[in-house]
Amino acid sequence: MNAPTLSPGGRIDEKQPIVPVRIAVLTISDTRDEESDTSGHVLAERVTSAGHELADKAIVKDDVDQIRLQVKAWVASGTVDAIITTGGTGITGRDVTPEAVEPLFDKKLDGFSVVFHMVSYQSVGLSTLQSRATAGLVGGVFVFCLPGSNGAVKDGWDKVISAQLDSRHGPCNMVELMPRLLEK
Repeated sequence: MNAPTLSPGGRIDEKQPIVPVRIAVLTISDTRDEESDTSGHVLAERVTSAGHELADKAIVKDDVDQIRLQVKAWVASGTVDAIITTGGTGITGRDVTPEAVEPLFDKKLDGFSVVFHMVSYQSVGLSTLQSRATAGLVGGVFVFCLPGSNGAVKDGWDKVISAQLDSRHGPCNMVELMPRLLEK
């Protein structure tokens, strides 16, 4: 039996101008550098091609403290609306992205993981079980944590994150919520 194809609802109103979102890309890897960071480059290119601003791009080791330091710095800067990480969401001993980032979440976006796995299942089947992709809010900044493969980055951006960070997406999107994220 073939798996059903995912066809999400919603639409992009092409008549409206896009509101650019300031997005930082964080690659988490013990082995990649700027030259070999293919998933970070894929993500950065997709961010700018979609009309958003690449606010910053960095690479840190698979280390809880280094990951937290970079995420906290971007949140504190006031110049970043969203952070997308790539790498460190697997199940090996060195994969520590969820352990580093989830304690920082003010609110967890449980639906992100569910939808990411639905999309990922279409590409890699049951191998999606090896991913601990996660997302949440840290100090009014969206943080999305994707696996480190180019395919996962493409699926995560193209099929999940991009529509929600597009101000033209209806019936609703995360951009319209940004002014209210820190409400008391």
